[in-house]
Amino acid sequence: NRIFAVVEALRQGYTVERIHELSHIDPWFLQKIERVVALGRLLEAKRGEGVAEIGERLLRECKRTGFSDGQICALTGATDADVRAERIAHGIRPAIRQIDTLAGEYPAKTNYLYLSYDGVEDDVALPVEKSVIVLGSGAYRIGCSVEFDWCCVNTVRSLRKLGYRTVMINYNPETVSTDYDESDLLFFDEISQETVREIYERVGAMGVVVSMGGQIPNNLALKLHRHGVRVLGTTPESIDNAEDRHKFSKLLDELDIDQPEWRELTTEDAALSFAEEVGYPVLIRPSYVLSGAAMAVAASDKELRKYLHDATLVSPEHPIVMSKFLENAKEIEYDAVARDGEIIVYAISEHVENAGVHSGDATLVFPPQRTYLETIRQIRKIATKVAQRLKINGPFNFQFIAKDNAVKVIECNLRASRSFPFVSKVLKQNFIDLATKVIMGEKVEKPPKTAFELNHVGVKAPQFSFTRLQGADPTLGVEMASTGEVACIGDDFNEAFLKALISVGYRLPVKSMLLSVGPIEAKAELLSGAKRLRDHGIKMYATEGTAKMLADEGFDVTRVAWPMVNGAPAAEGGVATAVDRIRDHEVDLVINIPSNDRVDELTNGYVIRRAAVDFNVPLITNRQIAQRFIEAVTRTDAASMAMKAWDEY
Repeated sequence: NRIFAVVEALRQGYTVERIHELSHIDPWFLQKIERVVALGRLLEAKRGEGVAEIGERLLRECKRTGFSDGQICALTGATDADVRAERIAHGIRPAIRQIDTLAGEYPAKTNYLYLSYDGVEDDVALPVEKSVIVLGSGAYRIGCSVEFDWCCVNTVRSLRKLGYRTVMINYNPETVSTDYDESDLLFFDEISQETVREIYERVGAMGVVVSMGGQIPNNLALKLHRHGVRVLGTTPESIDNAEDRHKFSKLLDELDIDQPEWRELTTEDAALSFAEEVGYPVLIRPSYVLSGAAMAVAASDKELRKYLHDATLVSPEHPIVMSKFLENAKEIEYDAVARDGEIIVYAISEHVENAGVHSGDATLVFPPQRTYLETIRQIRKIATKVAQRLKINGPFNFQFIAKDNAVKVIECNLRASRSFPFVSKVLKQNFIDLATKVIMGEKVEKPPKTAFELNHVGVKAPQFSFTRLQGADPTLGVEMASTGEVACIGDDFNEAFLKALISVGYRLPVKSMLLSVGPIEAKAELLSGAKRLRDHGIKMYATEGTAKMLADEGFDVTRVAWPMVNGAPAAEGGVATAVDRIRDHEVDLVINIPSNDRVDELTNGYVIRRAAVDFNVPLITNRQIAQRFIEAVTRTDAASMAMKAWDEY
């Protein structure tokens, strides 16, 4: 946020010299920012006077400096349509320029393009016949990474095979989609309504594909449609009906499809009243966020109040969405491609973790191994109903929650999802290639049913970066934290699961484990796993409560002390603490299942988890992952696992 502090300081009258003294930012950059702030003041002075009063000179200068139409609207009070009409009336349009990759020494003919209001003519020949624009995913970040770039690249390659000229808009140089030879025209520019409209009109494109790059391009569908841009694939109205929580909830009710109870709330009293009505725990999130940001689960009035006070200001302008949180339920993903509402191809995969872990952090299994056939039947039926109602034409993804064969819809995204590359690789059916053909109106045959009869299993495991986040608590929850993922294939689940875990940093064989399990139900579940560990000669260390339970059941377990006593580090010279064992690498794996109620366990649990991360000892914090890992490591000989290439399966 430092750059915004610089802007605020300039607004308050700080000089460039003073800001340089405080920040050590080079004055050359500060002078550029000072010019932007000065132009902003001139625009604010025109507030309420009408867009015509801005004047051609100031409007042109603002566009050359980098002000978007939206920023000019915000500063002057004008509408976006008025600003755009005014600048077009004055002939203020961007030129398409090539990035000079030869430092001006020789003429540069590159496919790296951008829009510039400093140019007087285009560097490329326009318009481009039979061209299609594909919107990329933008910057890599938590919630949006290389999975969407894979979708965009495969879309471009499929379009080129079909004979179309391709135009990629993306601003992330780390991606494959921004390689100069992947598309016919490559624009390094922001993915915004204004930029896409300008490129669309200048290129003369047939349409825009918004469904491959994740949520950023998908959010533009309705805005682009309203301004005359042809959106290819599923209609923007259908996308809006799925994205708008109220509209989608009404649609599910009309189709007699179950969903968790939810409500949009604007006051703390209303939130507490809803929680009392449906019963704790409840899931809370601001209504305007994506990828699980700022989400939380509250198990009591106290936790709910704390979230409302700490994380957001509840008001009519900033409502929150609360829903009933189902405990011990399974989360299931449904990825598919439909043509005019008819499903062409689909894949159902399950999370290893119970619901409550963000789908981007969950360990995904395809085909599902522990999902009831009746649950799968219901999921297929629900997806068919919704696809027909929304007349889906392209890729889409459902997230379901299921418990005791009762299936509820969490959400539906009418775009490619993070798991599209994974299921495509495991099935050897390129969902994106099929979706692209559907979007462009090509004839597509349904794959034969035999294509879904797999003799192998795929597991996708998350990769975390907690070692680089000093002090962060390495636990899983409803807010996404992973920064990558690895998918592996095996002859069965255990083999694929262990391969995936090894790929994200776990080490085998495991000869000793530290067990620290808080919740009583997790302790009970641990008993069968402990018997497996004992039978395989794996030495067990455990914290006080877990050690007592295991000892009472006749297990040979070494007790370790809590690292903290009454909030202070444990005294030296007594029983070795959990952190001592971790630091000295006496354990090969730490299983720490957090408790939600006891303050001492919360504090000690955090210290143990953090020590495991800091001393590079593999850590498991989820009950289901712990159970499946113990099963896999005691049933599978890691040394004999088959290492095959992808095309050997």
